[in-house]
This record gives sequence, structure tokens and C-alpha cells, in this order.
Amino acid sequence: MDAKVEITWKKLIHNFNTLAKVRILNTVKDARENMTLKKDITNKVDVCEIRKIHPEKIEKAKSEAIPENELEQMGSIFKMLGDTTRLKILLALRENEMCVCDLAAFADLTESAVSHQLRRLKDQSLVKKRRDGQILYYSLNDEHVTDLLQISLDHMRE
Repeated sequence: MDAKVEITWKKLIHNFNTLAKVRILNTVKDARENMTLKKDITNKVDVCEIRKIHPEKIEKAKSEAIPENELEQMGSIFKMLGDTTRLKILLALRENEMCVCDLAAFADLTESAVSHQLRRLKDQSLVKKRRDGQILYYSLNDEHVTDLLQISLDHMRE
């Protein structure tokens, strides 16, 4: 091998090794900075600076707590509201009743998919149905559902 080529080859290998080392060092440095950042974030948790139990507040909360079965029902309602497809259907029903065909066209879903969602919403008493001949019309079950949707919208938009 020619001496010039060999020197160039060695320089090339040296430069490559130097570059690889720099990349490794930068990666380690970035990782350390991220660890420090995460540590800083976790150190700023919102907790009391001292531990003090307030028995009167605990007793009041216990006396006002709702039974477990009602908590489960409430959780089920919020699960229903946690799905964007079901929310879209419910919001469409705020002002007027609609049939499955209309809701499917509105939500860009199949009638089968809408029917399935309506069944789940009906099981939670969020919607009701009314038959007019061969057509089933759906609407919100009562003003509580309307209020729940409106309060959620108001809260989100504040």
C-alpha cells in the first residue's frame, strides 16, 4: 500500500473513531441531562411539607361518601362519556331526536356501529328510544344528561 494512502487511511480511521467517541459522549451527556430533568420534576411534587392528619375532615368526607355500588354506576357513566364516538352521538342528540340512519350518516359510521353504541348508552340510561312506525328515534334520556354534557363543555372551554 502506498505510504500516502496508508496515512490518509489512518487519518480517516482516527477521524471516524473521534467522531464515534464524540457521539457517545454527547449521548451520555444528553441522558444525564434528561435524568437530572426528570429528577428535578419529581422533586417538585405537590405534597404537604409536613404530615398532619385532620380527623374532622376525614370524618366529614366519610359521612358524605356515596355507597360503592353508586360509585361503580357513576364510573360506568363516565366510561360511556369517555368515548369520543359515544360523545359525538350524545352531543348530536342534545337538541333533537334522531334515528340510527341519521346518526350513522352524521357520525360517518355504519348503522350497526351506531346501534351498538346506542344500546350501550341506553343501558346506562343516557338515551331513550321512541318508535314511530318502523323507525326508532333516539333522544337524551332527561335533562340531567343534557346538563352533564353542557357542564363538561363549559368546563373544557373555560
